[in-house]
Formats: sequence, structure tokens, C-alpha cells
Amino acid sequence: MKEIHLLKQIVHALMSGQSRQTYDPYRPYWHLSPSVGLLNDPNGFVQHKGRYHLFYQWNPFACAHGAKCWGHWSSTDLVHWRHEPVALVPGESYESHGCYSGSAVVENDALVLIYTGNVKYEDGSRTAYQCLARENTDGEFDKLGPVLTLPEGYTGHVRDPKVWRHNNDWYMVLGAQSKDLQGKVLLYRSDDLHIWHSLGEIAGSGLGGLDNFGYMWECPDLFTIDQHDVLVCCPQGLVAEEERYLNTFQSGYFIGKLDYETGDFPHQEFHELDNGFEFYAPQTTLSHDGRRLLFGWMGIPDQNEFHQPTLSHGWIHTMTCPRELTLHEGRLFQQPARELQILRNQQHIWQGVANYAPVLPASSAELMLDSQGEFQLNFTDLMVLCWDGERLTLNRRNLRSGEPEHRYWHGNLSHLQILCDRSSIEIFINHGEAVMSARYFPTRDATVTFSGPGRLTLQHWLLAPCVIE
Repeated sequence: MKEIHLLKQIVHALMSGQSRQTYDPYRPYWHLSPSVGLLNDPNGFVQHKGRYHLFYQWNPFACAHGAKCWGHWSSTDLVHWRHEPVALVPGESYESHGCYSGSAVVENDALVLIYTGNVKYEDGSRTAYQCLARENTDGEFDKLGPVLTLPEGYTGHVRDPKVWRHNNDWYMVLGAQSKDLQGKVLLYRSDDLHIWHSLGEIAGSGLGGLDNFGYMWECPDLFTIDQHDVLVCCPQGLVAEEERYLNTFQSGYFIGKLDYETGDFPHQEFHELDNGFEFYAPQTTLSHDGRRLLFGWMGIPDQNEFHQPTLSHGWIHTMTCPRELTLHEGRLFQQPARELQILRNQQHIWQGVANYAPVLPASSAELMLDSQGEFQLNFTDLMVLCWDGERLTLNRRNLRSGEPEHRYWHGNLSHLQILCDRSSIEIFINHGEAVMSARYFPTRDATVTFSGPGRLTLQHWLLAPCVIE
């Protein structure tokens, strides 16, 4: 009965939200965003029967974190999406405070969702259950209940199961916090998705050569590229340094090799996945053509998110664009999924000194830039990207305080690919060597203005809008 009540309330929230959509200068043209309410983590990203499925953490009732549902989109091409029925609503006692993040797999030709049921108690304590839901013949999901309770030695912060198949077994990684408040990643194995056996901690604070490295690790994802295993995770509690770990919480990866029998995972150092202002909780999947694809949440929890002006329009946050991952000389590279080129039209090419470059539209656009020498890109007087010959700096004003804030990348810059939407920018450096993702909120049609003595070769496309069905 509780689930029926919540579904009625969701319909009411969607219908009430329609009146706020009349004019919204921040609603993306082609990035995925919630119809109403708050979106955060991508969940259950998977390809099945020729369609990509992307589920997402969704609070349809308010622009606030609360008892999350799982929203659901699907697409054949990563560009044109359609709404699917809401997949999960927190109607059971084991998920009373939210159907938290998780993943999806295909078993016996049906999608199975694996997610965290979040429960909070009146005394402030909490627990977590790892739960299953299976797709039925109507394309909806029947809950099968918990398959894993809170393990011994950990607080109630155990969540975000990512499950995959290796040989004849299923494996699961979980983000966790130990009783001594150290972030960990746990590994489990199963032959049927229902009974799980612990293989212990494979990574975390105090493990694998790390010292104190955060009090909680969220959203783990483990996959193989070019015979190397990559563990993506989100450590919370890293101390900010002069030019890295500058967001409230971090998202990054380790490259190593997992021993599937012992659970040992010797790994290299931690690298941030994104050098920008907004990027968190990424999730990947393997496409049918063998590509490792990623979506991230273009937001950061507890980082001035509730000062974003989209709140006045009844929604908050977007996904990143879909990205392709490759491995080069021990580092992950990210590039926009090639399918996004479908959106390109009206190409414009220009070459010369940055000071004399034309002002270009940037509300929905793609920009390719090859450079020699120093330059600056000014986005609608709200965000500036500066290359000084040694360091790339992204500057804007903090939405809460109004003070300047900066993000950095060091290297030898030769190429930029920049994807612009009405309230976001994603900057891909040197064909994916690094990325800077950021939200910004122009109240007029966005433009990019160039300056500096460097020589630029520019390609510019307008990007067509993508209407979600």
C-alpha cells in the first residue's frame, strides 16, 4: 500500500511540475536531467536486447536528498532517450528510507537490479540491505527482497553494489565504512545472485599502501580494460591539496590486478577521474561492441548544490554525457561517446590568433581547438578557461559565497574538445587524457569569447536538441 501511495504522489509531483517548465533557461538541450525533483547517481547502466538502460537516483518530491526512487530511461543509441516506468519505489520495510544506488545485470534474458535498501532508525543509527528486483513480462520490476544483510565489522554505511559476471560466477563490490570509520571496498562472490560469500576487503583506507584515505568509499565499480583491472570509487574525507582533491568529495580510480580466488588487489596510486567542479558517482557498462562506457553525475553531494538556480524551476542536477573509456600508458582516457556526433550540424572552421577569433554560440555546441601558445576562453562572463603554457585553469564564482574558485590541470596541452549545453560544460583535454566538468548558469544565450596571443585552429558545431520521449 505504501508503494501505491508513493506512486500517486510521484504522478502528482510530475503534473504539478509541468506549470514550472514554461521558460527555463537552464534546462539542458541534450543532457539527461530529471523532469522534476533531484537526480543524482547513475544506476543500473546496462545494454540489453539492443537498448541501453540507465536508471538513476531520483527524489521526485523535492530538490533535496531523501528517500530515493529509481527513475529509468532507455535508448538505442545513447542520444535519443525515452522515459520508462519508475523502476523502484521505497515501499518495503527493508528500504524505508530509500532505494539507494546499485547496478543491473542480465540473467536468463531478463534484467535484474541489485540495489541498497536504506533504513534509518529514530536513535540516529542506520542499516543497509543489498536487494534484488527482477524484470517481469510487463517491463516492470518485481522485488525479491534482501540477499545480503549488514556485514560484521561495519557501520550502517554499506551500499552501492556493482555486480558483474566472471567465468561462471557473479561478483559484487560494495562501498563500506568500517567500525573505526575507514572507507573500504568489499568483494563478494555468488553462483546465483542470491547467496553471497565474502572475499574480504580488496581496497580502502589503510590497505594497498594507502594511509588514511577517507572515512567512506562510495560507488565502487570494477572492470577490465586491456587485461588490467580498474577500480573506480568515490572516497569521502580526502584532505584538499593545493591543486587536487578540491571538491567536497572525490571520484577516481586505481589500476591493478584482482585475484578472483583470494580477493587480493594490488594496485597503483589513486587518480582523479575529473578535474572539474562537478563530477561524482560514475558507473560503467560494457557495450555489445566491446566498449567500456561511463555516465557520471554532474554534481557533488554537500557542495553548494542547493544554491543552484534550477531550484526555482523545480529540478536539480544532470548526468554527464556518455563517455568511452580506454587505457593508455597506465592512465584512463575518457572521450565523448562517438554516438554524440549525430547531434552535430552547421560546422564552422577558423584559424588565427586567439585575440581575433569570432565570438561563437555556446548554448548547445561542440568546440574542437588545437593550440600553440597562451589563450583564454570566456563563457558568457561566468566561467573562464585559461591556458598559460604550463597549467590549464578553470575559473568561476562560487554560487554560495560569490568568491572566485578554481580547478587545475598540468601537462602539455595540444587539443581540447568542449561540449556545451545550456548550463554545463565538459572539457576533454588531449583526446581524453583529462576532463573538466562544470555547471554554470547563464541567463541569456551562452557564448564563448577568445583572447590571448596563441594561435588556434577551431572547429565549431551547433548541437541539435534531443527531446526525451
